[in-house]
Amino acid sequence: MSYTLGEAAKAVGKSKTTLHRAIKSGKISASKADDGSYIIEPSELHRLFPSVTPGTTDAPLHKNDTEQQCNSLGTLRIQMEMQEKERERERALLQETIADLREDRDKWRQQATALLEDKRPKGFFKRLLGQ
Repeated sequence: MSYTLGEAAKAVGKSKTTLHRAIKSGKISASKADDGSYIIEPSELHRLFPSVTPGTTDAPLHKNDTEQQCNSLGTLRIQMEMQEKERERERALLQETIADLREDRDKWRQQATALLEDKRPKGFFKRLLGQ
């Protein structure tokens, strides 16, 4: 079952203009019918906009809703802490890798410098006598 622009607007509680802008910007894909109206697939519409059930209003939250939001906030905090710990671990690993690479670079630089040193005898008489 596809939506027209008006039906889609009612289904998500948005204006037709908002949906039209979303279609024009490419956030939602829609096809045009022969009469020029838009045909929007429900899955495509609800991918961006959640559906609104009849009777849904901005009424004050009930106690269960508040508890549920607190639980979800706690879950989000835990997830954020876990992600932060993971980032710190990755950061430490990258710093170790950088330190190892710098050490290797310095060793290669010393070896290259040693190979490039001029070991021929210096001075005119030493070269003349082959010493």
